[in-house]
Amino acid sequence: MIEGLAPEASSGGNVPEYSVSEISGAIRRTLEGTFGRVRVRGEITEFKRYPSGHLYFSLKDERGKISGVVWRGSVSRLGLAPENGLEIIATGKISAYGERSSYQLVVERMEYAGEGALLARIERLRLKLAEEGVFDAERKRPLPLLPRVIGVVTSAQGAVLHDICTTLSRRFPRPVLVWPVAVQGEGSAAQITAAINGFSALDGHGGVPRPDVLIVARGGGSLEDLMAFNDEAVVRAAAACSIPLISAVGHETDTTLIDFASDRRAPTPTAAAELAVPVRTDLLAELGHRGARALGALSRMMQTARLRLDRAAAALPDLPGLLGTARMMLDDRGRRLDVALPGFVQGRRAALVGVERHMPAVATLLSARNTRLALLGSALQTGLRQAFQRQEARLVRLRISPAPLAALVRERRAALAGVGGQLEAVSPQAVLARGYALVTAGGQPVTSARGLKVGEDVVLTFGDGQRDAVITRKKPAKTEQTTLEL
Repeated sequence: MIEGLAPEASSGGNVPEYSVSEISGAIRRTLEGTFGRVRVRGEITEFKRYPSGHLYFSLKDERGKISGVVWRGSVSRLGLAPENGLEIIATGKISAYGERSSYQLVVERMEYAGEGALLARIERLRLKLAEEGVFDAERKRPLPLLPRVIGVVTSAQGAVLHDICTTLSRRFPRPVLVWPVAVQGEGSAAQITAAINGFSALDGHGGVPRPDVLIVARGGGSLEDLMAFNDEAVVRAAAACSIPLISAVGHETDTTLIDFASDRRAPTPTAAAELAVPVRTDLLAELGHRGARALGALSRMMQTARLRLDRAAAALPDLPGLLGTARMMLDDRGRRLDVALPGFVQGRRAALVGVERHMPAVATLLSARNTRLALLGSALQTGLRQAFQRQEARLVRLRISPAPLAALVRERRAALAGVGGQLEAVSPQAVLARGYALVTAGGQPVTSARGLKVGEDVVLTFGDGQRDAVITRKKPAKTEQTTLEL
């Protein structure tokens, strides 16, 4: 007999009779009382997230499967993000669901089932992000030589922050801007993601300066402790960060996915601080050494230039000597010019005299020219006289007798008078002089009364002048008559 059940009397025999709700409630009490709080290991499958916030899934192994549920109030305390294919250890209690006659595991907490499952999950995520190009070398940016401000994302209570600050103070003191986060446990991945994105979003114009380099660090721990830095959101935030990022998670042998996405990986937080800033004394020594080398090189250059200048000066002639020589040459040329100029003038004068002796006298030349001119003038007068005589003889040959010419003129005048009379007889002006008038409209003569319109302006031309008129129409009883008004 099941505990808590009271069988009803049955007329059918000794077999007890129960209601369905009684059987379901008894089974539920038996399961919860027998198992209590349990830990179940299995692979998540059939995972679903409902709008109500509850999570439903199944846990399976090689020989069985059990349904599981996470109520909305327990989701934030699970410890990891469940997904299909993830092997976990679920902590909770066994309960029955009477309406479906099924039992299920009510999960309150989850943890990864050993390092093998964690490593497999990390490897799957690594391959996925690598295919997307998140880890490409072309995305890596160089670190600044001497950052003005250094941002640190780490826990405020651990020794990591102390080691970083101590190393920075020892090597080259720089302002440190700390964003404290939880580096393991529930919600750590979300805090680290928010810190990286928050530093990346700073513009430096407000009260908070923008770091020139960012360090994401934590101390060593187990694989489960470092899982926050293997979270996909953290890795993507590190890859998308606009500030050069140094990852320093765990010890030298620890490797997380953020190391692949960061611009530089440091084996320890101390090494990250050493990568962020140089040693101040080394820089001063290097600057001093380079300054000394620059001064030495400048000195050698000046010495070389001075030697070249001395050599050039030695190769130049003596300037006073050059001036003296030039002055002596000038005096010599002056004396030679004083001696040579009179002789040159005398020679030219002698040559001119010789030429003059060979030239004929001016009077002789003028006499010859005058004689030639007289001959040409005489020939011209003779030619003109002969030409005049030839033209006069031609005119004499062409001269006509006056009597026939007068008769021809009278004949031509009579013919012209006859033609003029005929022209005068047909002249419109002669017709107008007899009392007729010429009607014109728009500069054209009017030949028909039908072509005139009432009110149209016309011009009447008489023998002694013109008058303007307007066309009017009168309508007698039988005929229509057009009249003019002057």
